[in-house]
Amino acid sequence: MIGGQRSERARTLTVRGRAALCAGAAARWASRVSGRGAGAMIGGLVAMTLDKSILGQLGSGRRSVVVTGTNGKSTTTRMTAAALATIGPVATNAEGANMDAGLIAALAGARNADLAALEVDEMHVPHVLDAVEAAVVVLLNLSRDQLDRVGEINHIERTLRGGLARHRDTVVVANCDDVLMTSAAYDSPNVVWVAAGGSWANDSVSCPRSGEVIVREGSHWYSTGTDFERPQPQWWYDDACLYGPDGLALPMTLALPGAVNRGNAAQAVAAAVTLGAEPAAAVAAVETVDEVAGRYSTIDLGRHTVRMLLAKNPAGWQEALSMVDTDKGSVVISVNGQVPDGEDLSWLWDVDFEHFVNHPVVAAGERGTDLAVRLGYAGVEHTLVHNAVEAITSCPPGHVEVVANYTAFLQLSRLLKRVAR
Repeated sequence: MIGGQRSERARTLTVRGRAALCAGAAARWASRVSGRGAGAMIGGLVAMTLDKSILGQLGSGRRSVVVTGTNGKSTTTRMTAAALATIGPVATNAEGANMDAGLIAALAGARNADLAALEVDEMHVPHVLDAVEAAVVVLLNLSRDQLDRVGEINHIERTLRGGLARHRDTVVVANCDDVLMTSAAYDSPNVVWVAAGGSWANDSVSCPRSGEVIVREGSHWYSTGTDFERPQPQWWYDDACLYGPDGLALPMTLALPGAVNRGNAAQAVAAAVTLGAEPAAAVAAVETVDEVAGRYSTIDLGRHTVRMLLAKNPAGWQEALSMVDTDKGSVVISVNGQVPDGEDLSWLWDVDFEHFVNHPVVAAGERGTDLAVRLGYAGVEHTLVHNAVEAITSCPPGHVEVVANYTAFLQLSRLLKRVAR
């Protein structure tokens, strides 16, 4: 466990760093008063443009947790921040801005916080670790995501492995059910293994170290080509409790749905305990998290209640679709294909939409036609209404479960907030 004492390193800024933050604050203010947005990103971009070392200056002297992976970053970061808040003030990028500018904005907005919970895009982790010297890195999962932006996942695993190799004192909280994240952490001397779940196995059929076959036997897995295998977890969960070292067993009842969020909570608690949080207090804190930047929230829209779920890639869609309660009412699925989503939507054919073969779906979004074609081949009864709000209102009065990918989710969230006022 990393002790809970206040760090001795002062977060002193250079003259250039102070000037960069002042310029960033001015840009943020201008963005807000002009109605262009909250301004966090532009503020961070201006600051890092004027001083390339500003991220390192802001991170100095803190005990930081970096959270990364393909799916669950925002939720796990929100849970980690809640758990860490039981021992002190926490800086965190709660809205999910997970590249350098967003990290700078989050740290600059909480200069006096000695703790930080930072969601970091997996492609940015190595240089962020170089800058902030994180005490803990949480490795969630790796799967295909936005191939036209992120690239091939074995390359990402090797990049993460190389980044961790430069930071041997960092504690790695890794999901031992995910083959790729286990490989990234396998050579690190300080690993806390968590059985956080790994129901999506389609992207890790071969060993990332030898190329040989990965054999799965129940929850255990191993490589046929090396001694690489699933480590014994120190933390795990079931439907009722969270289990940890030395016989620890704590009841855990989450506000967020799905087994995937129990896995996220397990890793968040493990990270917070590593930094000195009391386990029962950390579990109680993660239990209070009931929405994450609008995800899982329920909004009233006229004669409809709308629950919002986010899904961004095949693994995420599998988890999100498992949370959809078709018995509650109607289902709307909204898909865009903008740059943040990935413009290549071939992944639609890897998603098990046959799940809805006995329940009608409304296809929506800019790429609703692509989705409708996929639903047709899946044998799912569907209608096509591109405007997501109109898609919701086309449903019978009552509850509507909405699953949307990234920009479709953001657009619909903003529209619903305006319409519901």
